[in-house]
Amino acid sequence: MLFKQMTICGVGLIGGSLALVAREKKLVGRIVGLGRTQANLDVAVERGMLDTATRDPATAARGADLVLLAVPIRTMPETLRAIIPHLPDNAVITDAGSVKGWVVRELEPMLRPGMSLVAAHPVAGKETTGAGAADRELYVNRKVIITPSKSSTPEAIDKVAALWAATGARVDKMAPDEHDLILAHASHLPQIVSSALAASIDDRRVGERIVADFGAGGLRDTTRLAAASTEMWLDIFLTNREAILRTLKQFGATFAEFRRAIETADERAITELFEKGRRMRSRLK
Repeated sequence: MLFKQMTICGVGLIGGSLALVAREKKLVGRIVGLGRTQANLDVAVERGMLDTATRDPATAARGADLVLLAVPIRTMPETLRAIIPHLPDNAVITDAGSVKGWVVRELEPMLRPGMSLVAAHPVAGKETTGAGAADRELYVNRKVIITPSKSSTPEAIDKVAALWAATGARVDKMAPDEHDLILAHASHLPQIVSSALAASIDDRRVGERIVADFGAGGLRDTTRLAAASTEMWLDIFLTNREAILRTLKQFGATFAEFRRAIETADERAITELFEKGRRMRSRLK
């Protein structure tokens, strides 16, 4: 057993999926869920992922030696502020946010002596949300990135890493700012490109015909991310602005290369750009 009690703040897809594995493999002694809506908490209890569900931060915090913040990124400070007075002095705080530098800078100053923050990002998800969407197989062969910081003790890092590894995930470790720049390229930029493409042809017509009505698999695949949660992505864009702006600048340069090559009918340049894209795509698994 890694922890006596894990309190999950936000028992949705991410927190609920971890709870299912932790329960099944007896990684924690007790699991408590803190949530905003009773209906979602009831689903979590019915599915057997929680011992106790509550909407009261103090009740959720008592006895927790591990807290998982699986709430929207910009609500993490408010959530931690509400529960931290009621936590044991040795509590480990972790999270599941897609941005790490902002999370570390906001949360670490709140900790009392003896507490440890081990920020983490499970790079997994699907379109459905809530406790009903939780899936014990969600993390199998997916990456979970741990970003240690000044309050992260070796023992706390090892225990959080072991918890995630038990889900079948491949655990990696890196600095928070390194994580944010990598994910800005690999995750945040694709979301922007997909949403920008969808927005650019929304209600666009040629004559009387709606352009999107003629889109086939390519348009559906390329704009799939545009259906994502606005709330989640707003948080990511506003808390990882610097890294995202760097990636947008680099993407803009490549986009400009495509435009110049087409304007000048430069077959060689177009071919080289396509080949670069094909090479990158072949590396994805």
